[in-house]
Amino acid sequence: MTIREFKMPDVGEGLTEAEILKWYVQPGDTVTDGQVVCEVETAKAAVELPIPFDGTVHELVFPEGTTVDVGQVIISVNVGGDAPAAAPAPAAPAPVAAPAPEAEAEEPQGRQPVLVGYGVAATSTRRRARKAPAGSAAAPAAVVPEQLNGHGSVTAAAKPLAKPPVRKLAKDLGVDLTVVVPTGPDGIITREDVHRAAAPVTEPAPAVAAPAPTPVQAPVAVTAPVAAGDARETRVPIKGVRKATAAAMVGSAFTAPHVTEFVTFDITRTMKLVEELKADKDLAGLRINPLLIIAKAVLVAVRRNPEINAAWDEAAQEIVLKHYVNLGIAAATPRGLIVPNIKDAHAQTLPELSRSLSELVATAREGKTTPAAMQGGTFTITNVGVFGVDTGTPILNPGESAILAVGAIKLQPWVHKGKVKPRQVTTLALSFDHRLVDGELGSKFLADVAAVLEQPKRLMTWA
Repeated sequence: MTIREFKMPDVGEGLTEAEILKWYVQPGDTVTDGQVVCEVETAKAAVELPIPFDGTVHELVFPEGTTVDVGQVIISVNVGGDAPAAAPAPAAPAPVAAPAPEAEAEEPQGRQPVLVGYGVAATSTRRRARKAPAGSAAAPAAVVPEQLNGHGSVTAAAKPLAKPPVRKLAKDLGVDLTVVVPTGPDGIITREDVHRAAAPVTEPAPAVAAPAPTPVQAPVAVTAPVAAGDARETRVPIKGVRKATAAAMVGSAFTAPHVTEFVTFDITRTMKLVEELKADKDLAGLRINPLLIIAKAVLVAVRRNPEINAAWDEAAQEIVLKHYVNLGIAAATPRGLIVPNIKDAHAQTLPELSRSLSELVATAREGKTTPAAMQGGTFTITNVGVFGVDTGTPILNPGESAILAVGAIKLQPWVHKGKVKPRQVTTLALSFDHRLVDGELGSKFLADVAAVLEQPKRLMTWA
């Protein structure tokens, strides 16, 4: 039996982990090269993973709902097709002619690139045996059973083995890795090990003679929402898209100096234009709505104020002016807020923009938005009006200089042609990075967007 292992790939730029949402195969199933075997959720999106070779599923290493580090084996496949060989008797000597391959005794130098659809090298990633300290026994040191922590786990006698994401998790939870019992291969501490060490103790710990370790700072959330009976609280783990969004928003809020400006105006003519376009036979089958016209107005305003479409490069100390618009549309999904973008939206006609918006929304609702679709955005629109909200102060999408929030469109009394009449009114809010967008530029851009929507015929003269 020849076993090949498939490791969790890095399906985005710099991702370190992903959660297994669903397995599509089970042990014993036959798989073929390119067949999707599972769906995982990264910090950016849900992604289906294809297996890069043929064979029979030998083992699913992790169950659904487990968060796995990039590079860890998630599934093993028998590619030889032979039945498993019977295990030799314990007393029988190992055949001299069949030593373990040298490749399995040492860890490959450096990180192996892992891409979806290409899998990993057939070489094993078993670690070298650690050298024993001077004066110690030849056998590798493992743990000292007599040393127990407050949770009844043993203390490692050597430096604990853990990957950087696991070490960060331990630091965030206040867990001392030297007191965590490893359950991973070759004595590696896993995320689950850290969570168990940080969990509240339900039984008294045994008395010990060794000094007590540093206490855990706070109990960690369980791996799934729990609310039983009359429970007053429910704890939900922060992971996936929500975790990434939170980190990005905190980073943006405390890096870019935000300024927000507002404009309230009469959008009645745009609403009438939407109805006219819906009745246009040449546009039959296209999704026509106010967001489409607002997006077009933003693109026109960017053309008139190109400096608004920029980014701040802190490392190079440069302002990067973008001569294209990848228009981001914030979308609320069951997995959290995501911002896919329409590539080169500035070059699209109104019908093309309508198709792009429809595809973006449909893909987001199905949870099939790819990481690539959320990268490279230059300007974002967030439509809070669909929730009945008048306006807001949006936080910039990292790497962008401005974001526009669209408020609810409501029938309100408005002075029109010298008389108070019921008109469709809305409020736009523009947040921008004050390091590269000053008040004049931000105000001109926002005023242009409002002017186009108040008099949509300007789309023909300004575009």
